Amino acid sequence: MTQPVIAEGLSVWSPARGLTPAADAPGASALLLVADSWLVRDGRVRGLERHRERFLRACGEVDGPPLRRLLEFWRDLTDALPRTGEWFPRVELASGAQELRLLLRQAPPLGAGVRVWATGQSDPRGVPRRKGPDLGALARVRERACGEGAEEAVLVAPSGIVLEAATASVLWWEDDTLCLPPPRLPVLPGVTVALVLERAGREGVPVAHRERTVVGLDGREVWLVNALHGIRPVTGWIGGPPLQAGPAQRAPEWRTWLDDLMEPLPSR
Repeated sequence: MTQPVIAEGLSVWSPARGLTPAADAPGASALLLVADSWLVRDGRVRGLERHRERFLRACGEVDGPPLRRLLEFWRDLTDALPRTGEWFPRVELASGAQELRLLLRQAPPLGAGVRVWATGQSDPRGVPRRKGPDLGALARVRERACGEGAEEAVLVAPSGIVLEAATASVLWWEDDTLCLPPPRLPVLPGVTVALVLERAGREGVPVAHRERTVVGLDGREVWLVNALHGIRPVTGWIGGPPLQAGPAQRAPEWRTWLDDLMEPLPSR
């Protein structure tokens, strides 16, 4: 049976009933074991299969529901997503009864650039390579950044090395080389970053894993990359040491390419 389109808000899934509205408000229920999210624009999505694979893999890491049930859930939630408007759905596996849930949210305004709090924030995450358990802690970091007049904050290791932002991966350019933190560091495997790196590989763009402090990004073209906004060049550094945002010379063309990757959701 095809899952009907659902209303905005939190829905809980069961094999017998599909997605039904949750009794509790979002954020008032159990701890998130796993979460994943992406942008839906007029029924089109970028990298949906990659988000599915990351979600399934993370559910397996926490001994979540059987794969067959996860695939049924994914089919129903995909059918239920609206085909008009801009949305930012989040799929969830919650602790306790291991509920599978869908939080359907309207997408916030999308940004073409971003101001970043230059005071490196100590990484508050307990499970940095799995999205879900630390979303609350990351939201608080971002709230502090907004209180300082920025829109994002950079997380750093105890050594001061840049890891990522509160809601995005960090990439930057050193001459013609596209750089990112080494994979041995505690960073989330980003779906959008993987798409960018694949393009770089196809086109012969040099890629390097390098350790840099926030000060080491001074004057460089720096991108914050995630599934919601795509590529946002840093347009200003707020607070902390005096840093200059490098000119966004490459970002416009790469943003256009990334937008063109959006594909229609599967047919119901």
